[in-house]
Amino acid sequence: MKPVLTRSLRSLQHNILAGIITIGPLAITYFIFNFLLDQLAKAGMPVILLLTTIFPENWLRHPLIQSLLAVVLTLVMLYVVGRVTSLVIGRQAFDLFEAVLERLPFVAKIYTSVRQLLDSMMAKKESGQRVVLVDFPIAGQKSIGFLTRTMTDETTGELLAAVLLPNAINPTSAFLQILPVSRVTDTSLTMEQAMSMIMTGGAVGPESIRFTQPELAAGKDTKPPAFSA
Repeated sequence: MKPVLTRSLRSLQHNILAGIITIGPLAITYFIFNFLLDQLAKAGMPVILLLTTIFPENWLRHPLIQSLLAVVLTLVMLYVVGRVTSLVIGRQAFDLFEAVLERLPFVAKIYTSVRQLLDSMMAKKESGQRVVLVDFPIAGQKSIGFLTRTMTDETTGELLAAVLLPNAINPTSAFLQILPVSRVTDTSLTMEQAMSMIMTGGAVGPESIRFTQPELAAGKDTKPPAFSA
């Protein structure tokens, strides 16, 4: 009786785990998507409520229609803001706005840090900002990082790299390492591939990755080691 019960419990645990693995990504995607829609709706809702007072049609007072119109309105406003700032006059006005923000002590630090992080994440590969591997937390164990910039050691003149190491599953927290460029391993990963690996704990990623420095691999002895009898 006990072996049958044990097998039943194992089968139950296996099926529950399989269900979690299947539903988990869908649930996380739903929660993130729902959160974004909720924030977009909240941003545009004041304007929609103002319109309901001007145009007292019954269909405009339906909550679902109000939320949908609020989301659309917010997306249109984001598009307009992005379009205007891409123009010369809009770019100058936005630079002036940023200059005003930089004069606010507490706001300036937060805004500048977030802006630089977003610019680094959105930067193209040819800009020098790319996905790399570094030895962390110990030598021989590599972590995915984003090389954000390079600098020079004032003492030795050696080229250094600033590498941001986001934590797996929760990339909102990260480590910042400054280390010699020679200790950084370049990869062919895109930003999207790297973020997918980080968000999924490595479950989603390419079939192969450059783990070893090419010059180190070329220097290794390719002959098989000799074993004594």
